[in-house]
Amino acid sequence: MSAPRFYLDQTLAPGARFSLPSGPARHAARALRLGVGDAITLFDGRGGEYTARIERIQRDEVAVSVGAFAEVERESRLQVVLAQGISSGERMDYTLQKAVELGVTAIQPIAAKRSVVKLAGERVERRVAHWQGVVASACEQCGRNRVPPVAAPLPLANWLGTPRTGRLLFLSPLAETRLADLPAPTTADCLVAGPEGGFEADELAALAAAGAVGVRLGPRVLRTETAALAALAAMQTLWGDF
Repeated sequence: MSAPRFYLDQTLAPGARFSLPSGPARHAARALRLGVGDAITLFDGRGGEYTARIERIQRDEVAVSVGAFAEVERESRLQVVLAQGISSGERMDYTLQKAVELGVTAIQPIAAKRSVVKLAGERVERRVAHWQGVVASACEQCGRNRVPPVAAPLPLANWLGTPRTGRLLFLSPLAETRLADLPAPTTADCLVAGPEGGFEADELAALAAAGAVGVRLGPRVLRTETAALAALAAMQTLWGDF
């Protein structure tokens, strides 16, 4: 079995010794029931990973020593920024988790007019921090050593006004173009997926004005937590590393 992986938002270096933060420490000691001498893998989200070993466990304190660095990369050659309409609770978490497994490069939550969840003030910061935690956990599970950033939510029109490169693809059951009809990308693609109920007419007009290419995923209407994931899997098959 491969060594359990832990993401740490701190600088790592061979030979370092320290105690794991409380969250990873509880997971290692209580959930995984690791013991002194057990091997683990650490990564800081900037690329590559480190071997490490547990030196001491005292209640919820887990002390580790860092070993060698390995330049292990599991990133896809396909770069996709996912602009996902905010959906409710576990649906959004599921979409972000699986999008990371499918190789997404970055995530832009879209505060769409039909989004069930409305965020403001401190709730925005808490939710983004939660989503970033979901993304980091997904990287631990799937072996990625670079953690995709989750941006603060923006209304669709505001995000469309920000600089970006590459194609702007919009998932729509009414579109005639399929992903297979498009050429391979030469730069990063931006993939836009709506929330429950889709986008309002003015949001669709803003996408059209921004030059978005509507693409369909077969004749069936997919749920918000399914659509982007199906598209990412198809894009990896067509142009990525599947």
